[in-house]
Amino acid sequence: MTAAPAGYRVVEVPEARKAELLDVDHLAFAFEPDAETSAQVPMTLEWDRTVGVEAPDGTLAAVHGSFRLVLPVPGGAVPCAGLTWVGTRPDQRRRGLLSTMIDTHFARSLARDEPVSALYAAEPGIYGRFGYGSAATNVRLTVPRGAALRPVPGSDALAVRFEKLDADGHGPLVQRVHAAAGSGRPGWITRDTDALRRKHLADPPAWRDGAEPLRVVTVLAGDEPRGYALLRRKETWTDGQPAMVVRMHDLAALDAAAAHRLWSVVLDLDLTSAVETPMLAPDDELLQLLVDPRGPRPRVADNLWLRVLDVRAALAARRWSAPVDVVLDVQDARLPANAGRWRVTTGEPGPDGTWDARVEPTHEPADVALDVRELGAVYLGGRSLGALGRAGLVTELVPGTLHRASAAFGWPLAPVCSWAF
Repeated sequence: MTAAPAGYRVVEVPEARKAELLDVDHLAFAFEPDAETSAQVPMTLEWDRTVGVEAPDGTLAAVHGSFRLVLPVPGGAVPCAGLTWVGTRPDQRRRGLLSTMIDTHFARSLARDEPVSALYAAEPGIYGRFGYGSAATNVRLTVPRGAALRPVPGSDALAVRFEKLDADGHGPLVQRVHAAAGSGRPGWITRDTDALRRKHLADPPAWRDGAEPLRVVTVLAGDEPRGYALLRRKETWTDGQPAMVVRMHDLAALDAAAAHRLWSVVLDLDLTSAVETPMLAPDDELLQLLVDPRGPRPRVADNLWLRVLDVRAALAARRWSAPVDVVLDVQDARLPANAGRWRVTTGEPGPDGTWDARVEPTHEPADVALDVRELGAVYLGGRSLGALGRAGLVTELVPGTLHRASAAFGWPLAPVCSWAF
């Protein structure tokens, strides 16, 4: 574990030091919210999981926190430490404070029996050196109004309601449908604290960029919500013609019919010219339903970054898409307990056609060698071990084993988290 630099010390940050923490955060991320925005947006940090590094004069030089999350993984779920609010004062950089905070985060997470940590990377070049792998991808589309969709049975029978968002009234609906819509998709983390749920529906004027307040589109079968979309429109006219852009904040649907009905409405609102989607999985229903896949303009970005903290617990918690018996030689420079050879052996298939596995340390010869960063990248089933092997990042030591291991690690649905924490 990296010790704090001389004169610095790691401390827990209680709520009583909230103002100091916010000062570090605002300096690190170059923003300062106005009083109205601060009053409307709840503080989401969990104070028993908030840590800082004090400078020799006792002031906070750097801070970080983590959320107590449940991470859906292939065929299951694991406790997960969601690393967040990582920031260092500009005048305290280049002193090793981030290394100290990351090692502290790892130790505290393992003490809480959280075998994985996840984050969204403000700068993607930072976290790989700490063993985080890019485990998921999201896509945002700009879709022209009127884009045609392939038909889906049952879509026309669903009703639609278009309203101004009422955070208190619509909050339970959003939470319930969002959780159900992600069933079976790795990475689909839900917002499980009141503060996270309220922040997701917060709508201060400073966040609108001149657009309208948030609206909610609800798809219903009778009185039962089957999907929702949160969006806003910004009035724009070009040469006397309406050219509003629909900016989507969030969307979730329980089935193909609900997804089709939602997109049918959103893609054909009066006075609009285009729709900007929220973060979508690379295999989202919309990308399957578009008649003209060339029409939208896609923007692809990294989504969740994942760090395996306990190899044995993490690998045993997920299901496997094919039978496999493979010895992985894992390198981990920061957590020596992970480093070494691990034998992954699947058992009997379950009724869903997937396998569980035993994961044990072994002295047997290794079949595949990889760093813990690549193990994190493939853990959710959205990256291919074989592709990483072709890139020179994974080494096949016994011919044929990389193919079998790649098939076992894979998963039918691409991982994604639909919101940033």
